Amino acid sequence: MSAPAPSPLAIVDAEPLPRQDEVLTEAALAFVAELHRRFAPRRAELLARRGERRAEIARTSTLDFLPDTAQVREGDWKVAPAPAALNDRRVEITGPTDRKMTINALNSGAKVWLADFEDASAPTWENVVLGQLNLIDAYERRIDFTDARTGKAYALKAADQLATVVMRPRGWHLEERHLRFEGGPASGSLVDFGLYFFHNAQRLIDLGKGPYFYLPKTESHLEARLWNDIFVFAQDYVGIPQGTVRATVLIETITAAYEMEEILFELKDHAAGLNAGRWDYLFSIVKNFRDGGEKFVLPDRNAVTMTAPFMRAYTELLVRTCHKRGAHAIGGMAAFIPSRKDAEANRVAFEKVKADKDREANDGFDGSWVAHPDLVPIAMASFDAVLGEKPNQKDRLREDVSVAPGDLIAIDSLDARPTYEGLRNAVQVGTRYIEAWLRGLGAVGIFGLMEDAATAEISRSQIWQWINAGVVFENGERATAEMTRKIAAEELEAIRAEVGDEAFAAGKWQQAHDLLLQVSLDADYADFLTLPAYDQLVG
Repeated sequence: MSAPAPSPLAIVDAEPLPRQDEVLTEAALAFVAELHRRFAPRRAELLARRGERRAEIARTSTLDFLPDTAQVREGDWKVAPAPAALNDRRVEITGPTDRKMTINALNSGAKVWLADFEDASAPTWENVVLGQLNLIDAYERRIDFTDARTGKAYALKAADQLATVVMRPRGWHLEERHLRFEGGPASGSLVDFGLYFFHNAQRLIDLGKGPYFYLPKTESHLEARLWNDIFVFAQDYVGIPQGTVRATVLIETITAAYEMEEILFELKDHAAGLNAGRWDYLFSIVKNFRDGGEKFVLPDRNAVTMTAPFMRAYTELLVRTCHKRGAHAIGGMAAFIPSRKDAEANRVAFEKVKADKDREANDGFDGSWVAHPDLVPIAMASFDAVLGEKPNQKDRLREDVSVAPGDLIAIDSLDARPTYEGLRNAVQVGTRYIEAWLRGLGAVGIFGLMEDAATAEISRSQIWQWINAGVVFENGERATAEMTRKIAAEELEAIRAEVGDEAFAAGKWQQAHDLLLQVSLDADYADFLTLPAYDQLVG
């Protein structure tokens, strides 16, 4: 047997950060380099395959379950049993890995913290590296934080009161320009996964847990197969038992919704479950069926609730699929941010959150997401009422559920239409989110909701879709580029009046306005907003 080819050298192309040497060690970079050497070519092939599949959808305006994998769907198999630390997931909190959030999320009372290097984190080099450092410090119990503004100090609770971490790396499409191999940028996915796994796999085993991951933006079972091969290699590389890694896949693309069983099958020994996203799922529907005509036009994003018929088909199929295969089914996000000033707004919002979590628990989900610690008790109560002392309800097989291929894309089954106010809201939220993202913030409170990159994606996608479909609003006006530019200019002036000239000038407002219009109005639809945005991200 010949010796393996030497790994390409890693070149760090960034200004030094405090304590970066604890993360960017020679051994850790060698591991990431080996991941790059072995798996980057397949990543490139799979990204190209996405384009081919999109072209096929454009030609046919339909999707179906894969005929070539019928034997997987019809087979009798299950994923590996959940490890103890991931068996009870009734409430999961999400958020970026800054120091304060790391402490608050671990202390939140949630069973799981989704430590996010993806949609809730703008990928500045500082966020990428120091986020890794914060997790290492948390596992070593040497993390604390004092708010410079309030003087409030934050520290970890006892180990048995902390949430289990499930880390989310960036999606396959994103690159990391600050780490280069053979002259080109690294894969953001491999950098995030590689640094975290290398430093923490054994640490987590010693803590009675393990290296657990959320896999975002997956579009096919072949992409899940690539992740599985990476897990197998990585476990051998650091010398831990096969099956120690566990991965939960976000079903947040319409193509993945047709391959749920295949995705679990590919990850079988490493699969922990599937999660039902929302904004990214809708964004994926628009992206893939954007030239499919009026029947694929989505109404205002807030009108597309999880009770819409095509969303019910998606979530119920997810629960049935997971439980049939012994995996956890995790529900969607409650994004509300409680107000310290408006008790009535809180009361109304809490009722909506409770109704949403009650529905998920009664539908058979084993857990669900919240964005704020104050929502943890509400979601916990909903799942406690159904689960009691049981850690999950995987024994509820939901054999009553039957979903035909067309049910998942029956967008026109929803009795709602786009509105002029919906267009204005998309411009408002898109502008405000992109401005914060360009300043390095990925999780942003906007109009009482915690928004992340998926919000900006669905906002700009709806603007693009409505204009290109020639939508006529309730006021008789047609959605046009000119109308959008007018609304965007008005929003920019409203923001200037709101924040003041000095803060406006210090922000990224004009840049955000211009970028939103670029990705909303260009004839060529950008696959991901974060790709052109990353070119403008400083740091």
